[in-house]
Amino acid sequence: MFTTRPEIAATFGAVASTHWIASQVGMSVLERGGNAFDAAAAAGFTLQIVEPHLNGPGGDCPILLHSAATNTQQVICGQGPAPAGLTVAHLRGLGLDMVPGTGFLAAPIPGAFDAWARMLLEHGTWRLRDVLEYAIGYAARGAHMVPRVAQTLATVRPLFEQEWTSSAALWLRDGGPQPGRLWRNPVLAETYARLLREAEAPGRSREQEIEAARAAWYGGFVAEAIERFGRTPQMDTSGRRHAAVLTAQDMAGWRARVEAPVAREFMGHTVLKCGAWSQGPTLLMTLGLLEGFDLAAMDPLGAEFVHVVTEAMKLSYADREAWLGDPDFADVPLPTLLSEGYLAARRALIGEQASLAFRPGNPEGRAVRGVDYAAAVRRAQEMAAAAGTGEPTVSRLGAAGGDTCHVDVIDRWGNMVSATPSAGWLQSSPAIPELGFCLGTRCQMFWLDETLPNGLQPGKRPRTTLSPSLVLREGRAWMAFGTPGGEQQDQWQAIMLARMLAHGFNIQQAIDLPAFHSEHWVSSFWPRGAQPGKLVLEGRYAPAVMEALTARGHRAEMGGEWSEGRLTGARREPDGQIFAGANPRGMQGYAVGR
Repeated sequence: MFTTRPEIAATFGAVASTHWIASQVGMSVLERGGNAFDAAAAAGFTLQIVEPHLNGPGGDCPILLHSAATNTQQVICGQGPAPAGLTVAHLRGLGLDMVPGTGFLAAPIPGAFDAWARMLLEHGTWRLRDVLEYAIGYAARGAHMVPRVAQTLATVRPLFEQEWTSSAALWLRDGGPQPGRLWRNPVLAETYARLLREAEAPGRSREQEIEAARAAWYGGFVAEAIERFGRTPQMDTSGRRHAAVLTAQDMAGWRARVEAPVAREFMGHTVLKCGAWSQGPTLLMTLGLLEGFDLAAMDPLGAEFVHVVTEAMKLSYADREAWLGDPDFADVPLPTLLSEGYLAARRALIGEQASLAFRPGNPEGRAVRGVDYAAAVRRAQEMAAAAGTGEPTVSRLGAAGGDTCHVDVIDRWGNMVSATPSAGWLQSSPAIPELGFCLGTRCQMFWLDETLPNGLQPGKRPRTTLSPSLVLREGRAWMAFGTPGGEQQDQWQAIMLARMLAHGFNIQQAIDLPAFHSEHWVSSFWPRGAQPGKLVLEGRYAPAVMEALTARGHRAEMGGEWSEGRLTGARREPDGQIFAGANPRGMQGYAVGR
């Protein structure tokens, strides 16, 4: 089949990411002798500069990696938890019934920096200065701005000018970033330069420098600046101004953790995901449900494939909402949710017609509580009636969700990284003048009920939508892949992997093929809406497919011709060849290698 660009083949190494500059930065590191972990970190820091509307230094970053040296896989949890002062009582006392989608209150402890730093410390070979020099250079001298940066800023310009004046000073100076022009963030460049100055000292080893940088970020000038700036109340999606509760003490007591991935078999392969503090297990549930269908007999572009995959995702995402949350705080029945017996019972619910019901299961006989689907439907209707949209959706108060960044790297030794940095995007909260970046808003994904699996508690990780993936074939690391997309991340990944394994498509073919997504379940993003039965098909689907799905009861609509998916991926075959592909939609993603 025709593809928008080749699935590249390499033996030395490959990098695929959501921005061509980050991909080439990662490849530059490999060419200079670095390994996949060095390359992924350099690419990740660069993404903060070239995609500032999709991620930033104050955001989050879960990482899945494979170490060729130990033949093991691990998760580095770069999802920071709720600060000590962010309690249900505090928010209720402010008259809130939901965590705002922007501003200070929704900020968790920023986890991205420590995730990259820990990976570099334990698996990398480069000094921090060498890794950061790319991001510092682009921030200081200017990086090419894609059109979406300016479009996002145009939407939130009134908010910046009237309320978030520090963001206006940073992002609207000299007219703001222009499509195709260079844009500098000298304040952020100086933040990273100062971090290096504080980390480096005569006689310090590479490891000691990285540890000193972690200390400066979480226990030094960065944490102190965050706390100082957060004391002044700022506007958020509630329509009121609130001060931050995140403190330097919160940051000083936190570091990114290493965990074992969650795994499930699918069509002779082992799929690895982050734990129940993420929506990652949702993909495993979807794949487990699909295992019982003859996907290979279905037309990969036909109505039957779309119907079955969509109905499976409705069930798995319903269980996400009812049962997933930080397992340090919630009793998550994950082994049962992923068991064949439970999934077989759930699979029997998939019929010929689309379901418009919200149907979480009852693992181990547990009763579902705290899920008000009717209220979510009302919130979506109210939001649709109130204002316009975008991708990512941005309101006049800065509310945003739906896109992020992703990077996959495989080096010549067989090391692999799949990482999904996000949040801390420029429209999430006011820019911190001393640092040149803003905080994230991942705590908007909590419910204000401490007893729920994803209910707010201090120190608890919000159930993030960020969801990198690794796949093993015959016990050997085979593929790293992932995508931006919020709720869509584990939808588009399910579609891609099913098409590769059931129909034999390669990475680029699977990425290029028309895709789809559902908005049936409760969204993780403010205002936490739901749209029963909504199914969006990419515009290249045949009209007959749309008609067949509508006849089955799906509330289907056709999107743009190149509108579904932001996927990238890289795989390594037994002969040592490395293959990679990247999303053409939006004309940013790129895979490079040799």
